[in-house]
Amino acid sequence: MPPAKPLPLDAPAELALRLTDGLNRERIIPRFVDSYVVENGRHALQVHAALYRDLLSLLQREATLALTARALEVAYAEPLPAGRAKPKPMLRKDAVTFRRKLLAALTKQHQWSAGDALDFQSDLQLYEELLARNASTRRYRKPFEAANHPFVDRSAFVLDSSFLEKARVAASRALNELEALAAKITGAVLHEQFARPTRSKR
Repeated sequence: MPPAKPLPLDAPAELALRLTDGLNRERIIPRFVDSYVVENGRHALQVHAALYRDLLSLLQREATLALTARALEVAYAEPLPAGRAKPKPMLRKDAVTFRRKLLAALTKQHQWSAGDALDFQSDLQLYEELLARNASTRRYRKPFEAANHPFVDRSAFVLDSSFLEKARVAASRALNELEALAAKITGAVLHEQFARPTRSKR
């Protein structure tokens, strides 16, 4: 069987850029907070400008973790061209390399310090472990039920720990948008990269 076509080197960097741009462009986190405040009458969350900015910053980081975790799931499972053979998912060694390069690109994109980058990687690993453990409940969640997902639990606590269940339901709606965005961007990046002609070496 012909070996899988090696993933283009710039795919992780392109993915990091588009995930960051997409999150900012779609304003998923500001809309999530604004709608929660209006629907539940929690206007006190937006009274102090500095605290509100800190809240958005913390939730934006959680959103980046959720986007990254979902993007990696899609990238690992996306059928990739393999010459004349049937498209197949990414090989394990390629997945390890892709993950490392994506995290490096995100670190550069966000201008994180070494400590910030390590904290993000640690939290991402926690996300991945919890998602793997809760895989079955994620697939069969009922409509209007809070998702069993680290983004939902962590974001709800940060947003409004006094009304945790309401915050969890609102965070679940934001999660749906984040995962759809991650899947759309990741699929597009991978297939666009493979569609580009390979430059011949002189």
